[in-house]
Amino acid sequence: MRIDGQCHCGRVTYEAEIDPDNVSICHCTDCQSLTGSPYRVTVICSEERMRLTGEAPKIYAKTGDNGGQRFQHFCRECGSPLFTSGEGGPGDFGIRWGGIRQRAQLKPARQIWCRSAAPWINDLRKLPGMPTE
Repeated sequence: MRIDGQCHCGRVTYEAEIDPDNVSICHCTDCQSLTGSPYRVTVICSEERMRLTGEAPKIYAKTGDNGGQRFQHFCRECGSPLFTSGEGGPGDFGIRWGGIRQRAQLKPARQIWCRSAAPWINDLRKLPGMPTE
């Protein structure tokens, strides 16, 4: 599936070819801190299937809970988290779900680091909701 996306302010833009079945939710404490949310949703694609079409993102290196170094890519202007990538050479890119224009078509297929999940995460359906506010 071909996708495209951008940061909140539109400076960093990208295109990628992804497998829509390769979407996951991560509950690790790093993802919680980096997103300011209880989890993050990411679609994985190979580096060669991803192309920047706008400004280059700023990159921050972080050693994750699993001991591996990951590079966090975000917009230097608005701060939107956009991607993560592995250390050294060609590899995978984790594209953050929120910046993908076609995100409504991408449903997570798995969850990881569930031991760090917020204890109330499975109770969301019980909360009252409003279509807008």
